[in-house]
Amino acid sequence: MKLGIVGLPNVGKSTLFNSLTKAGAESANYPFCTIDPNIGVVAVPDERIRLLGELYHTKKVTPAVIEFVDIAGLVKGASKGEGLGNQFLANIREVDAIVHVVRCFEDPNVVHVDGSIDPLRDIETINLELIFADIEVLERRIAKQGRAANNDKKIAKEVEMLKRLIKHLEDGKGAASFETADEDEEALVSSYNLLTAKPVIYAANVAEDDLADDGASNSFVQMVRDYADKEGSGVFVICAQIEQEIAELDDDEKAMFLEDLGLKESGLDKLIAASYRLLNLMSFLTAGEDECRAWTIRIGTKAPQAAGKIHTDFERGFIKAEVVNYKDLLDCGSLAAAREKGLVGMEGKDYVVQDGDVILFRFNV
Repeated sequence: MKLGIVGLPNVGKSTLFNSLTKAGAESANYPFCTIDPNIGVVAVPDERIRLLGELYHTKKVTPAVIEFVDIAGLVKGASKGEGLGNQFLANIREVDAIVHVVRCFEDPNVVHVDGSIDPLRDIETINLELIFADIEVLERRIAKQGRAANNDKKIAKEVEMLKRLIKHLEDGKGAASFETADEDEEALVSSYNLLTAKPVIYAANVAEDDLADDGASNSFVQMVRDYADKEGSGVFVICAQIEQEIAELDDDEKAMFLEDLGLKESGLDKLIAASYRLLNLMSFLTAGEDECRAWTIRIGTKAPQAAGKIHTDFERGFIKAEVVNYKDLLDCGSLAAAREKGLVGMEGKDYVVQDGDVILFRFNV
């Protein structure tokens, strides 16, 4: 899973990025990987594979991972080259979802780029820049396809749809709400990798005092929640400053620190949960002496396609999947004991994989 982080300058975006990537790297046995200064890879904390690793005395525990892409703070006119943001917008065209950090705290020592705190104005500023960037992509596409449209009905149909889509964006609406006429148009829109077609998770960045009640008493957070509800987006409340402090702690200290604050989970945990919900994702597990590993798939994925996440040969030569729930496996103490109790199923091509399934795939190529 790949998430792009956007926001205005001074909303806590880079603080959040730096703390999330550091915290994520230290929470599991996956090295922090800096591909360049704006990209970080973090492990998805998952107690299940740790426990399975202990059961199997495994040599290696490999969690699922999330790649975060941080772009420079966007300002008005970024799509036209204002500020530094425009040169980085291309970096988030490949992401699965956008994490939009919105400032929901007052602090006279941290200057707001527009002079006051107004989450809805800030959201609109960013959304407009993403819309302008998408319009630019579509206009280039029309320029490329325009001449050929005279002699090719298929291309002519695409150009007509592109004009409709540009009009939709010019009305201030994102590509996610654009209604396509058929599956062909839907496939075309998907192929453009538009920023405004991507699912959004709003990170409401609050002061420490607003964390305990999850921002319930913060009117700015309520504004963001109401806005997100209307467009079907996710929201989670975070204090980037606290996340920075958490990132410096080991697991035991982190647990105590969160307890002192009256919190059950860190911002990273909240973001991962929100991302999985928004993108309809879950994890299945593989376990053995060599490695215990979590694999991220979409909810509703069938066994052969899940096998293909491990290796294309597994999907191509799929025969059966030996499946047991991770809790049953842990309770029984071994796969053999789980088999004896009838808790292990031999599933075929139509089996829909469930969250927490531990699977041994049988295949032949």
